[in-house]
Amino acid sequence: MPQRDPGPSVKDGELYEKLRDEGMSKEKAARIANAKAAGDRPMQAGGKSPPYEDWTKEELYDRAQEIGIEGRSDMDKSELIGALRNH
Repeated sequence: MPQRDPGPSVKDGELYEKLRDEGMSKEKAARIANAKAAGDRPMQAGGKSPPYEDWTKEELYDRAQEIGIEGRSDMDKSELIGALRNH
């Protein structure tokens, strides 16, 4: 199978292709490949934001809207959390 060209914005094309073959979205695969190429550890848990469970439903909805999660208006808080985590 010919290798897909992820474009010039992807810093680690090999990792990008591996992640895409595993079923990851283009955006998520590119984000992880670029973070790894920059020396970041994208698979490491934790960050500066509080856990989604501490967010209000409105905050979760706004974040889902920012990243383009479809069907968000019909989701309850737990469904928004799941959609954000699986994006």
